[in-house]
Amino acid sequence: MSVEGPAGGLSVDFSIPASVKEHRAKIRDFVDRELIPQEKQFLTHGFTKSLPMIEELRNKVRAMGYFGPQIPKEYGGMGLSFMEFALISEELGRCPFAHVIFNCQAPDAGNMEILHEFGTHEQHEKFLRPLAAGKIRSCFSMTEPNSPGSNPTIMTTTAVKEGDHYVINGHKWFTSAADGSAFTIVMAVTDSAGAPHERASQIIVPMDTPGVQFIRNIPVMGEAGDGWASHAELKYQDVRVPISNRLGNEGAGFAIAQSRLGPGRIHHCMRWIGICERSLEVMIKRAISRELAPGEPLARRQTVQNWIAESRAEINAARLMIQHAAWRIDKEGAKEARNDISMIKFYVADVLQKVVDRAVQTLGALGMTDDVVVAYYYRHERAARIYDGPDEVHKVSVARRVLQEELAKAGIRI
Repeated sequence: MSVEGPAGGLSVDFSIPASVKEHRAKIRDFVDRELIPQEKQFLTHGFTKSLPMIEELRNKVRAMGYFGPQIPKEYGGMGLSFMEFALISEELGRCPFAHVIFNCQAPDAGNMEILHEFGTHEQHEKFLRPLAAGKIRSCFSMTEPNSPGSNPTIMTTTAVKEGDHYVINGHKWFTSAADGSAFTIVMAVTDSAGAPHERASQIIVPMDTPGVQFIRNIPVMGEAGDGWASHAELKYQDVRVPISNRLGNEGAGFAIAQSRLGPGRIHHCMRWIGICERSLEVMIKRAISRELAPGEPLARRQTVQNWIAESRAEINAARLMIQHAAWRIDKEGAKEARNDISMIKFYVADVLQKVVDRAVQTLGALGMTDDVVVAYYYRHERAARIYDGPDEVHKVSVARRVLQEELAKAGIRI
């Protein structure tokens, strides 16, 4: 199929490989049959107490050959492309912990990508291989409580060279999944006098390094979580690590972060589509089963019918936008697809909020409880419009690029 749109519009020329269709069908069946029945355990008892159940399910996925769908084959994964993994990620998004079971969860998936692309052989053997095998977890430490998350060129955490080591000092928070992680990748300023986008580097720091202080898991709308399902506040006080723990060149931290975030947004967005699909399923079942009076199901109410129709249309549109962005990354690279990536980030996050909210409203009081999965989604996915760059920043970036050519002709700068 090929459809050409106007400047800044949608162009499509892709199809879904038969092998991926087969994988999707098998994974969807596995999610329905093996994972969704275990949701109550995860939602009620949390991550750490659910680890025996999680490891048992992971072994089943290993036996299926689906462990690490996004991981290169030489590291034990399936080696799927961005487009192919995006389609798999949607199916996994229908269950809150499915990505963990398949070892493609954030932030580990992003860390595996940058370790693979920018890591040394020593870093591959020490950090990437055990991470890809699911033997350890990791985290990514960039956001700071006193620095604007929308501008990662401004941060106060520093890494100063002393001999053949860096000495790291700083304060981070929302370091997702730090609780129980084996290592973190810290974004720190290594050259305060450098150009704004060349001041910071990314440095691997084992979590048991002296000076790494775990302050707390930050409560998110009342829930602090634990293990992978948490967001930690950390302090680094005179943390010494070898210079050989740096990823890539010194000062390349921002560029590496951008290379991680582009594909990462595809992963997030397709996971959000899975969340939307699951929320719509819950909404429809409730609308059919809930009677307002004998023989009068909620599904007969026009408002509920509108919610279902709007959700179906918005999910379909969002999915197509994501698949197009993933296809462009595969064909042309993340730089050429930057507009597409920014657009799906804010568009799909908005669709996600709408669909989950409609599901909660359809369920009534039940929707506010953890007896159904939508309460978990509502609590944790509000952040979708914030992390990986606030939606407002992405909208400004898209608008500037769309307007740039015409404004330049008119001699106008914004």
